[in-house]
Amino acid sequence: MISARKWLASPSLLAPIPLPRPRETHFWYIVPDEVQQPSLLNQYMDLLSTSERDDVSCMKDDKLRKRALLARVLVRSTLARYTNQQLHPRSLNFRKNNYGKPEVEWQHFDNWDPPALHFNLSHTSSLIACGVAVDVPIGIDVEEKQRKLRNNILSFARRYFSRHEVDYLQAFSDPEIQRQEFIKLWTLKEAYVKALGRGFSAAPFSAFTIRFRGGEGMHNPGELRSDASQIILEASDDPKNLTDNWKFALFELASSHYAAICIEKDDCIKGNGSGSLRLKAWKTLPFVEDECVSGTDAIVSISGLL
Repeated sequence: MISARKWLASPSLLAPIPLPRPRETHFWYIVPDEVQQPSLLNQYMDLLSTSERDDVSCMKDDKLRKRALLARVLVRSTLARYTNQQLHPRSLNFRKNNYGKPEVEWQHFDNWDPPALHFNLSHTSSLIACGVAVDVPIGIDVEEKQRKLRNNILSFARRYFSRHEVDYLQAFSDPEIQRQEFIKLWTLKEAYVKALGRGFSAAPFSAFTIRFRGGEGMHNPGELRSDASQIILEASDDPKNLTDNWKFALFELASSHYAAICIEKDDCIKGNGSGSLRLKAWKTLPFVEDECVSGTDAIVSISGLL
């Protein structure tokens, strides 16, 4: 039996990681199609709790079952890295808040205090990601850049987005650019709702507006630039009511996805200029290989990153 207090796997296979610094977010992702070995999937299944194994095993679709397994393993293996080898991924326990958002239920040991970690998970059919921050709530979302939309974009936006966001999208005459901007907005709005931890029903997308704003005011459509723009949040019913509690970052991930991060501002961010976020990112295959992709072409900032 694997001890809850001590690793049996080599530390080099699941290396401990220093906690994120202030204004820093850690971002881990896994590509499901790259996990093919049955023996590794069996090892991953052993990391889950009994209820998690039951939930995964009852899924009829093979691809859904695999993604559900990898999502749970990604969360467990990622969070365990920040425990200074005090906890094995299998020993982590989780609870849900009143709105269903998962949280860690930390164990306490003598001479060790658990870290004040916040995490959030997002996935598509082709990528699963986990974001981690310290002391502040976090929400993330990833969406495929080539995601196809069944409904007319503007009709869909009028149902779920604010009036300003609909006007912003409507100004694009090129359907492909309009689709890309819609996905960026959706990704940012999803990250914010998840950071709130309340769910869509408690924080509907139409109740707030995401704006792209540069040093000289609002950009015209299509002029969002990573070197000039910032992402701001306002209440849809009162454009003057800016919600300054949150910080956003938007970037391209692995050339195939848009990814958004939303964290609640702490005193360090509030008191330091625009408060752009630092990002450390890893592509991982837990217990097999971790690749740091920060500073590579896998991460291309659109807005909000240092």
